Amino acid sequence: MRSKGTKTIAENRKARHDYFVLETYEAGIELVGTEVKSIRQGGVNLKDSWCSIDKGELFVRGMHVSPYEKGNIFNRDPLRVRKLLMHKREINKLYGTLKQEGLSLIPLSLYFKDSKVKVQVGLCKGKKLYDKRADIAKRDAAREIDRSMKSRNR
Repeated sequence: MRSKGTKTIAENRKARHDYFVLETYEAGIELVGTEVKSIRQGGVNLKDSWCSIDKGELFVRGMHVSPYEKGNIFNRDPLRVRKLLMHKREINKLYGTLKQEGLSLIPLSLYFKDSKVKVQVGLCKGKKLYDKRADIAKRDAAREIDRSMKSRNR
């Protein structure tokens, strides 16, 4: 029996720090057998990955999938370019938006959805240094408020 539901494998936390996420999309990913086994063991890193559109097809670049230790000759290059699977009209819409507004496509997370590996791709706008500092200040202030509320309630 196949498992139902979603299970997060990896998240790109750096993306949420470096970019404003405007929209998110779900895409399938084209993988080889040993890559799926390695992903099941958690051997994937999205930290410096990005997406590009070439000839109407969507690709993820810079995503590191560790070689499966029992895979020997069947292992592929850990940093190879992998094709993302989306509807043609969605890809064309994204392509138009990227070219007009100068945005980026960044993989935000990798997860299992009903035993299939999916990628959450975000349409992102880069943050400036002062935006990052403002976010950090806001997070620290919220943390400080929570601490003081906890100490008062005791």
